[in-house]
Amino acid sequence: MSPPEVVADLKSVSWVREGRPLVLIGDSGTGKSHLLIGVGTAIAEAGLSVRYITTQALVNELAEAEAARRLSLLMARYTKVDLLCLDEFGYANLDKKGAKLLFQIFTEREERKATAVATNSPFAEWDKTFGDRRLCAAIADRITFRCTLIQTGTGSYRFQPTEADRQTTARS
Repeated sequence: MSPPEVVADLKSVSWVREGRPLVLIGDSGTGKSHLLIGVGTAIAEAGLSVRYITTQALVNELAEAEAARRLSLLMARYTKVDLLCLDEFGYANLDKKGAKLLFQIFTEREERKATAVATNSPFAEWDKTFGDRRLCAAIADRITFRCTLIQTGTGSYRFQPTEADRQTTARS
């Protein structure tokens, strides 16, 4: 599929209704968050429910709900949303408790509700984020099964103007 066809497919609600995951992977500044927000906006405009949150904020919210004995209520809320968009997936190392709580989200949503993640970490480095190889493998298995995988590359869009300015200044 060509890039325009992939983007057109992601604007369609069919993949969300089928509970298929989306993984955006690439270096910082390559448009992952921008694409994640755009896809989420298109799905919301089509009438489905969407929640955008950073992975760390979600883990913090889950841990706070567990401490307050409201985890079941929060899980139910995240299980109902049609598309859960998790940004900055793999940016911060999670403690064991946080990783297990995140795993619960993936398990509850698996094949029923769509989850989209944006990450700058290659799959081979995810075990550092989750601190447990088995848990990491289980999360990777759930998020990649029937997923659409988009690699956004390595060249930062934000860095390009900075580099151009640096080269202009060097020539002066």
